[in-house]
Amino acid sequence: MLKAAALLCAALLSGSALATQPVALPTIEVYMPTVCLACIDWAEHLRQNGFTVKVTQTDDMDAIKRRLKVPKDLEAIPSAQVAGYFIEGHVHADQIKELLTEKPTALGLAVPGLPLGAPGREFSSPTCETACTMLDKDSTATPRVRREFYETLLVKKGGKTSIYARH
Repeated sequence: MLKAAALLCAALLSGSALATQPVALPTIEVYMPTVCLACIDWAEHLRQNGFTVKVTQTDDMDAIKRRLKVPKDLEAIPSAQVAGYFIEGHVHADQIKELLTEKPTALGLAVPGLPLGAPGREFSSPTCETACTMLDKDSTATPRVRREFYETLLVKKGGKTSIYARH
């Protein structure tokens, strides 16, 4: 009886140890135009958040976006593909992880344009918990946007979108 209890305890402990080990993230393939510094910074953001990143530089981003089925009105500079989803623009790694966990029926995530404050588009690492626009004044006292409000969109089949996160 004591031996059976010890075996059961060992089995439970080994099972819980397996359950607490982090799940490996899939490789994310990032496509960017040749020499895009903000895109390189975004790829580094993904690496620092646990992704293995394969970078492909190309001068034909339009072909990549067509292949990934990115709607024209949601385009940004970098595009990526992970686990059957497209990632368009400077999407935060946490939202990509949520997408991979939730596995919604969707085409992917998009952050259209180039919003300041998005990963790879930071200026002195600004933070704002209320999705605000932050202004800095340069030496001539002209306000300059440091961080702006932006949304991460979930892109559903057919190109319809819903707000996935606000920043």
